[in-house]
Amino acid sequence: MNYILFDGTVRKALLPFTYTRPVAEIRIGILTIREKWEKYLGSATTTITEDYLSEKFPLVEMEENVLINASFLPNPLLVDLISNLKQNEIILYNEEILAFYAAETQEEIDFSTYRHIDYVGDVLRIENTWDIFSKNAEALQADFDLITHGRKSAPISKTNDLICPENIFLEEGAKVEFSVLNATDGPIYLGKNSEVWEGNLIRGGFALCEKAVVKMGTMIYGATTVGPYSKVSGELSNSVIFGYSSKGHEGYLGNSVLGEWCNIGASSNNSNLKNNYALVRLWNYQTETFEPTGLQFCGLMMGDHSKTAINTMFNTGTVIGVNCNIYVPGFPRNFIPSFSWGGATGFSTYLPEKAFEAAKVMMARREVEFSDMDAKILTHVFEKTKKWRND
Repeated sequence: MNYILFDGTVRKALLPFTYTRPVAEIRIGILTIREKWEKYLGSATTTITEDYLSEKFPLVEMEENVLINASFLPNPLLVDLISNLKQNEIILYNEEILAFYAAETQEEIDFSTYRHIDYVGDVLRIENTWDIFSKNAEALQADFDLITHGRKSAPISKTNDLICPENIFLEEGAKVEFSVLNATDGPIYLGKNSEVWEGNLIRGGFALCEKAVVKMGTMIYGATTVGPYSKVSGELSNSVIFGYSSKGHEGYLGNSVLGEWCNIGASSNNSNLKNNYALVRLWNYQTETFEPTGLQFCGLMMGDHSKTAINTMFNTGTVIGVNCNIYVPGFPRNFIPSFSWGGATGFSTYLPEKAFEAAKVMMARREVEFSDMDAKILTHVFEKTKKWRND
């Protein structure tokens, strides 16, 4: 069977992260949503997403396809139901399309002719940006169980102090020395060739993905995910870093999400709790207003390729777009549009040609090429977000 993941109705609610990727490429837990589905289904998947992303994330369509709403995370019950879908059947969850079987192109489908199946089991769904960190503990445990089932961890050095070692798993090449790993409240997963340097305090759930690094003297509280090829230090709590990003120095990151190719300057901090303990409101790209999250703890949402200078400070519930460069003292405003350059004293436009120069250098450090495709996607984002910059 050919499986296709589609963005669904929540794509705009997941901006700025979906400016540069389909919903399926969001990382939560250990794996991206696509990687989860492919492991469960035992099959490759492709994507239906925005036209400007389709060159990088192409669609493969066959005579018979099962289309799956990528905002839903797989579980055994749901995967079994989807695997047994027949022609002209659709699965609904609270009237939202979860999956359907198509024997023709999806534009021609009349769902009124389909047999409706209501899914009533438990399911994790990513509907808002803050779900990525607030639901990370549950997603991390599910991924840990899936990845490690029936497998044995690589040896863990005796220089470490371990609490609940049965909940700690190291992939081949993972290294950790002279650190405290406490997996009482959640699993600890160290990916292939990842490294935890000396003198770290780590509480689960925690995932350190392939070739990522925890530098010396770091304090990490669950549930935190550090994506592939990322580097972290300082203090982290309940945050998700997609990959290829650096928070390599002292400073606090809590209840936050960073995209790819981000850099947090030394001694930068975010607030995750208001002084009056009020529930946090967050910028919503769809309504163009600050909307309630229902959360008391909510920190920083930072899109791909954004960076901060040293000593940068962020208020509770700050949203930063794609390709921003933030500096100067003081707290910048709670919503910073994509391709902005500046800080608390004001912003100017960060022109694409300058932003791309920085991206090329940063990506080359990880031996990744900044492609023409990447430039086209980011140029589209620049044009699409112009109204918020007052260019």
